[in-house]
Amino acid sequence: MKIAVPRETDAVETRVGATPDTIKKLVGLGATVTVEKGAGSGSRIPDTDYEAAGATIADDTGAALGEADVVLKVRRPDADQLKAMKKGALVIATMDPFGNEAEIQAMADAGIVAFAMELMPRITRAQVMDVLSSQANLAGYQAVIDAAAEYGKAMPMMMTAAGTIPAARVFIMGAGVAGLQAIATARRLGAIVTATDVRPAAKEQVESLGAKFIAVEDEEFKQAETSGGYAKEMSDEYKKKQADLIASHIAKQDIVITTALIPGRPAPKLVSKDMVSSMKPGSVLVDLAVERGGNVEGAKLGKIATVSGVKIVGHANMAGRIGASASALYAKNLLAFLDTMVDKETKALNPNWDDELITATLLTRDGKVVHSAFAKATGE
Repeated sequence: MKIAVPRETDAVETRVGATPDTIKKLVGLGATVTVEKGAGSGSRIPDTDYEAAGATIADDTGAALGEADVVLKVRRPDADQLKAMKKGALVIATMDPFGNEAEIQAMADAGIVAFAMELMPRITRAQVMDVLSSQANLAGYQAVIDAAAEYGKAMPMMMTAAGTIPAARVFIMGAGVAGLQAIATARRLGAIVTATDVRPAAKEQVESLGAKFIAVEDEEFKQAETSGGYAKEMSDEYKKKQADLIASHIAKQDIVITTALIPGRPAPKLVSKDMVSSMKPGSVLVDLAVERGGNVEGAKLGKIATVSGVKIVGHANMAGRIGASASALYAKNLLAFLDTMVDKETKALNPNWDDELITATLLTRDGKVVHSAFAKATGE
């Protein structure tokens, strides 16, 4: 079994699909691992560390990918990488399939077997493979760090002989994995934290972290969660009531962090331009959904926008801003998934194509788009 770890080509991507720690385990599974030169540089992993773990360093993409049976990546392979891969190679990555049907078809045409890690089912045995959770956790942390850096004032209350500095007021919109970590991080920094979410179960989680829960708790709110634990799209009537409550609350905040995403759909708009304008000059908003259109009106992907004296932070790839930590977790997610496909006796690839983990994440196989959610869109 030959495994390749190529260098990521996206300009904002610092993460990598394997670390020296996971390469040691891959070698233990009987694999031969090739890492493209410089693949770990964004995560502060030198090539010599990969070599010490048992990997071979390839000078370029072609040399890394040409003979690989398995390719471990962070993002979907680009056209040049697809050309370098042999037909039948298994590619495991976050594929960002929604709205990118042409790119999925290109992977099918290239003959690769593509797995989208973000489609991993949220079941007990797959928790260690949940890339959405591992990366969102770090994104929530980094959002608070970035907000504090842009805020320009102290976060905790400070009582000094010269006077008292009040604690910053931080509002977290969305209490999923990213939101809960943002709450915990802001609390550690001494802020007064409030949070909101459309899922009823989130209230107890928010309060357990010492934050106050803000929401319109009517009957629709009580039913606003899917069986898989995701937020449902809310009615226009509920959105109006919630928006009125949130608008009055946001006007009093120093920092707002938005994290709301609905799988396969554009990010819901939560903070209007009027809400932004109601905040005090110098306040900060961090939009973690900016790559899906954003929760904040006026957010710009990859930039820090200023509206009415309020900063709107729209950094792309928030987890990648702490690439070393993000790669450490992400690589373990990939390793755990690949481990389910390896025969421990023969040390050979032997995927069980009926395994629910595989059926949920498999996008392309045998030259076709096979995932039910995307086959129709691509004409398969």
